[in-house]
Amino acid sequence: MSLQGTDAYQDNDTFPALVQRAVRAARHHGFAFSCRPEQGRLLQVLAAGASHRIGETGTGCGVGLAWLASGAANGARLISVERDLERARIAAEVFRDCEHVDVFHGDWRRIADHGPYDLLVLDGGGQAKGDGTADPALLLTAGGSVVIDDFTPAATWPPHFNGAPDRSRLHWLEHPELRATELRLAADLSVVVGTRFSAC
Repeated sequence: MSLQGTDAYQDNDTFPALVQRAVRAARHHGFAFSCRPEQGRLLQVLAAGASHRIGETGTGCGVGLAWLASGAANGARLISVERDLERARIAAEVFRDCEHVDVFHGDWRRIADHGPYDLLVLDGGGQAKGDGTADPALLLTAGGSVVIDDFTPAATWPPHFNGAPDRSRLHWLEHPELRATELRLAADLSVVVGTRFSAC
């Protein structure tokens, strides 16, 4: 979830139709934390390279999922999990005509029920699923990519969060199953992107 992300969609008619629909739903329901356009464009590009299965956690009202669906290859299946029951219902309505998209209600760990994924987008920020329970070896196909979103760009190494080393971010950047890097998408926004490589 991006702080004030929904407000970033001022020029709504330049975005894909499905993204526009999700933004309208977010605005109508007062959801301010949608995926920002900078993130969305990255997700759209990455989705094009995921041939079979794409997963996402933290659906919100479906803006990030709409970017993924707008870029997904023909035949790719998209699975998203939202912990808030009402937001899951709203997102499911946004994708009512999209047979290749499923929105589920539940804890983010439910995403593992439908994997492994060619591309997995994890709602990040300060928590970033870096507590050791998000295992790339189980969640990703060999060569699959993961995006952990909503970080403030790091200015030091190791990266810090609240005055201490950012263990969540380091979990992904130093994970032995991944080759990962942090990408700055805006002055106040970055993501960690990693690809799973199997040992030869």
